[in-house]
Amino acid sequence: MGSVFDLIAFDGDDTLWHNERSYRDAREHFRSLLNRVGIELDVDQVEATVTRTEVANIRYFGYGVSSFTLSLIETAVDVTDGRVTSDELRSLVQLAKGMMNEEIEVFDGVRDTLATLSKSRPLMLITKGDLLHQASKLERSGLQDYFQHVEIVSDKTPSVYQRILSRYGIDPSRFLMIGNSLRSDILPVIELGGVAAYIPAALNWVHEHADAPAGAHDRFFELSSVAEVAGLVKRLEAMSSRASGLLESNDD
Repeated sequence: MGSVFDLIAFDGDDTLWHNERSYRDAREHFRSLLNRVGIELDVDQVEATVTRTEVANIRYFGYGVSSFTLSLIETAVDVTDGRVTSDELRSLVQLAKGMMNEEIEVFDGVRDTLATLSKSRPLMLITKGDLLHQASKLERSGLQDYFQHVEIVSDKTPSVYQRILSRYGIDPSRFLMIGNSLRSDILPVIELGGVAAYIPAALNWVHEHADAPAGAHDRFFELSSVAEVAGLVKRLEAMSSRASGLLESNDD
């Protein structure tokens, strides 16, 4: 049976390994810092305030821990009217260093899924963020040998995906993307005519929230875990094989 897909790609953060919980912990540290200088904000207020600064800074600093830390520093200066001390700002820098070097915890089922799929298909990692940090996370995850290709990008838009597919000579209709973000992993691929599998994460940055694509029922699938991806691919290949058989029968 031939493969439906010439390329299967996975997102990294919060699809293959834990990521967002580190940012949640960092925001809680940030809230404690503000409390020490007399700024009382609850969890939701910190989330909204920091996210507003982060989103405004994406065009300057992109995604990742470095951008996040600069946004924390800027927010701390703004909301305290400059009362935050150099020691408190230094604690944010130390926090960032810890985030950059923390242990990578791979989700259950990921290794088995990648091992199964990589035996017969080229796999690609498409992840966005800081180049050095993302490359380090992949290496520390122990998953690098499963991927034939790795693309670390500053953002995930239809044009970015199109450039990647064109570079490898892949027709979008024969491309499958798996990820936890509707905004970054799913909608741009569906827009190009590709196939996407959405795996909701327990924690997601609010900036990545979006509505599921409408009118793409044969190209958009929602799964509960990465462990279900191999089964999805098998089902789609079986459906394609049956459809090809029907066409051949009709031609006869």
